[in-house]
Amino acid sequence: TRHGNFQTPVYGLPPDLISVDLGVFRPALRGERIAGRIQDHQLVPYATRAEIDAKGLNAPIMFYADDPVAVFFLHIQGSGRVRFDDGTIVRADYAGQNGQLYTAVGRTLIARGALTRADVSLQSIRRWLKANPRAAHTVMETNASYVFFKEDPIGDPALGAKGAEGVALTPVASLALDPRVDALGVRYFIST
Repeated sequence: TRHGNFQTPVYGLPPDLISVDLGVFRPALRGERIAGRIQDHQLVPYATRAEIDAKGLNAPIMFYADDPVAVFFLHIQGSGRVRFDDGTIVRADYAGQNGQLYTAVGRTLIARGALTRADVSLQSIRRWLKANPRAAHTVMETNASYVFFKEDPIGDPALGAKGAEGVALTPVASLALDPRVDALGVRYFIST
């Protein structure tokens, strides 16, 4: 329930969100997806992060969080673990996305002169957002993309959430791929 510092909603999948795999209609569009809602018999764009923040949603609220920056990074990561007041831990797993384009807030902070390209990292972005709470909201809203979640049991705590193939992600070994370019299930060697 909403109480104390727990004021930031984390939404489940809205009932009016429509997700379309364009590859089903045209093989040349394999891997391309769009999302939106139906209005006057047409698919129109879904609300942006700023619109959702301002007006809320007609969607189930899974829980309220005490840290809007942590929720923002939950959206970027697509899944995470949630600890409730009673100590219970569950997974918040990806259920869908609003169809709006993702904008890296690191780029926003570079463009505003708040960080340099050499300084941008998850940690530096988080530090900046925490140190600048009034500006943080506006910066986070430059990323119109918004992720919706479902609750899953923890299962094996050594494994991560399920990935695109429905298999648990392996910490420090699984990576995100673009299905338009990369094949799922293929092993990659990365030299860093």
